[in-house]
Amino acid sequence: MTLYGIKNCDTVRKARKWIENHQLPVHFHDFRDDGLRQEDLEFWCKTSGWETVFNKRSTSFRALSDADKTDIDQAKAIQLMLAQPTLIKRPVLVVGEHVLIGFDEVAYKRVFSL
Repeated sequence: MTLYGIKNCDTVRKARKWIENHQLPVHFHDFRDDGLRQEDLEFWCKTSGWETVFNKRSTSFRALSDADKTDIDQAKAIQLMLAQPTLIKRPVLVVGEHVLIGFDEVAYKRVFSL
């Protein structure tokens, strides 16, 4: 199980605390420190939909040029997220074939059968 995000994100902190409180083994992968692979982004987008993974409400999105904000499709979204990982809605929890985007305690309980 891997939790992807950035250390200073409040939502990532909530997810990490929830996982820790339930004593679940997890590897934390920080986008900024550890980088990001295109294959991972493609898998998340295939599993959850690129519109879910790509955070249009983020500060990073608002800072994009008008050209970058228009005509976004999955390929363009993936390229933008690779260039600026903070465009990814956080955290991303990968448990086998399950991909959870954002922190939702109900969804986490369901995946872990708690």
